[in-house]
Amino acid sequence: MSHSHDSHAAHADAYFVPHGSKWPFAGSIAMFTTMVGVASWINEVAWGKWVFFAGVLMLLATLFMWFGDVIRESIRGHYNKQVDTSFRMGMVWFIFSEVMFFAAFFGALFYTRQFAMPWLGGEGDGVMTNSLLWQGFSNAWPSNGPGAVGGAFQTIPAWGLPLLNTLILLSSGVTVTIAHHALKAGHRKSLLFWLGATVALGALFLYFQASEYIHAYHALNLTLGSGIYGSTFFMLTGFHGAHVTLGTIMLAVIWLRCARGHFDKDNHFAFEAVAWYWHFVDVVWLGLFLFVYVL
Repeated sequence: MSHSHDSHAAHADAYFVPHGSKWPFAGSIAMFTTMVGVASWINEVAWGKWVFFAGVLMLLATLFMWFGDVIRESIRGHYNKQVDTSFRMGMVWFIFSEVMFFAAFFGALFYTRQFAMPWLGGEGDGVMTNSLLWQGFSNAWPSNGPGAVGGAFQTIPAWGLPLLNTLILLSSGVTVTIAHHALKAGHRKSLLFWLGATVALGALFLYFQASEYIHAYHALNLTLGSGIYGSTFFMLTGFHGAHVTLGTIMLAVIWLRCARGHFDKDNHFAFEAVAWYWHFVDVVWLGLFLFVYVL
């Protein structure tokens, strides 16, 4: 299952630094193109949409080739324990930045429900705000605010598709853990089966979330424009869905790498990194399910 390292294997005292990589430069051009495209598209410039998609394609191509280089360097044995530690620290800080990203949106939801809504309803310091600006508005959640932005809407019951998606994601956390144990035990068929099951569960989650969004927009009038409830609902669930999409792609790539025998029981940080990320996505969803759907 493991690739034999060649004569260029990294030594304990040599930290591998790639020379002359063109990918950071290519990536910056791709990101600049993407941002110019999205800014132009938002401002209704005719060519904005196409520049945005061109930038996204450039970015995807850059990432594909850059990660390809990293994989080849790893297989050739260029990375030692010191480099492995750097990768681990990088992944830890990346996941921490993602935690902070979601904390901002959960914070917005918390502030709205615990402070802004009661004030608008006339509680505490909001007595004058309520009597002068929004007389008759009472604090109740879910709400599209005193302006009834977006019109009347219905919410999605927690105990339908959201509960099913919770069970799907929790199951995927179990399957990826079983796959990890299979990798460490050298059981290739078991590894590929359970990792494949994790990819399938991720794809199933996304299918159900897409179905939920279509139902919300067409049958419930629940949209991103449905006041503060619609905004927080779609920002939290939407960005989480984007992270599940990324995680599923990462798991699929790792499945292909496992099938090609890139890892052994001692050297498989790429697998571990994706497993960490997937568990992070799981935990965020549990918070989401509780604070967005149930409470």
